[in-house]
Parts: sequence; structure tokens; C-alpha cells
Amino acid sequence: MESTETGAASAPTDAVVRPDHKATLHRYLQAARDALVWKLEGLDERAARWPWTPTGTNLLGLVKHAAGVEIGYFGQTFGRAWPTPDDVPWMSEDAADEEDNADMWATAEESIGSVVGLYRRVWAFADETIATLDLDATGRVPWWPDDRSGITLLQVVVHVTSDLARHAGHADILRELTDGSAGLRADNDNLPPLSAHDWSAHVERLRAVADEAQHRADARRT
Repeated sequence: MESTETGAASAPTDAVVRPDHKATLHRYLQAARDALVWKLEGLDERAARWPWTPTGTNLLGLVKHAAGVEIGYFGQTFGRAWPTPDDVPWMSEDAADEEDNADMWATAEESIGSVVGLYRRVWAFADETIATLDLDATGRVPWWPDDRSGITLLQVVVHVTSDLARHAGHADILRELTDGSAGLRADNDNLPPLSAHDWSAHVERLRAVADEAQHRADARRT
């Protein structure tokens, strides 16, 4: 490091700016939220609910599930009750007893607008927890085993972000199966600029490679 004439070390020109860790964590959390909700954009009620997997995974159900996840982790974990329980009847004890997987699909009465609107209200509720508490503030996850139910806000934000990112990945695939739409987010699809013809050729190439790889594997076994 260079020194001045007085012998004092000069400040580096590329000094690291210390990040706001809470703001960084929240930015990634919000990105996962936005990605999940964006995958519903432009769909009708039938397409939003359509089950594409043997376990019934569907786009609107993923958003409904995410709302419940955030209510639980940013609410009950830190002693905060969701202020309007009638908004989330599937989270009641009675609903849990009567209906398995009730948070993973929307009823005919629960419109896209109502589920997304609920989730946006949940964001505000969860963000209040994040803004109010320090990252090392402690809570307890009542549905986790006692020996690991104690948790910090930092751990909760990371856990929920990881869970939402996983479901956003599910949503990516479901939306592509629904109408061919794909991409990372509204302002950046993060995909090569290929035409529909080019993508079709790419898929055919991958199928051919898969067939060839299996042929080679079969040949090695004979």
C-alpha cells in the first residue's frame, strides 16, 4: 500500500462497501415472491389450477401454499397472529383434519385475484416482522421438533427464501407446460434469443442425445 509524505497509508480506491445484510436477504426473498406470482400472469382460472403432475402440483396452489408458509414462519414463529384468520380457512385445525394438502390447491370460489391479493397482504405482514426484529432475534417454529424449533430471524428468512425459490422453479416448469411461456422474470427472461423453430430443433436434438446415451448404456451391458 502506498504511503503519503507524512507516512500515513492512503485509502484504497476500491474500498468495499459493507452491505446491509437484512436488505440483501429481503431483496432475494422478494425476488422469489415476484417470480412465483408472475407465473400466473395472463392465465385464466382453469389454466391457473390445472394439475400437471401425479401429485396435483398447480400454479395457483403454489401461490396459496406460499401465503400460508409466510404467515406461519413470520407470524407464529415470532408470536404474531395473522390478523384476519377468515382469509386462511385451510390453515385452521378443522381444515387440517378434514382435508389433506388443502394449501396446495385453490377451490373454485378462490379466484386468482383473491389468492394473489391475499399473498400480497401476507408480504406486508411478513415484512413488518423483518423490519421490526433484528436478524439475531429468536423465535420458535411450533411445528418443528423441540430439539431444533428455536430459530433466528436470519434463519427464517433464509429458510423461507429457499422454499419459495424451490416453488418458483416448480412454477417455471408448470407455466412452460401450460402455454410455452418461460423466463426468469418480466424484465429479463434469461434465455437465449432463439425462435420457436430453433427451440423445437433444440428439443429434438436433446431427445436424440438421450436416445443415443441409452443405446450406448445398453450396449455396454451386453
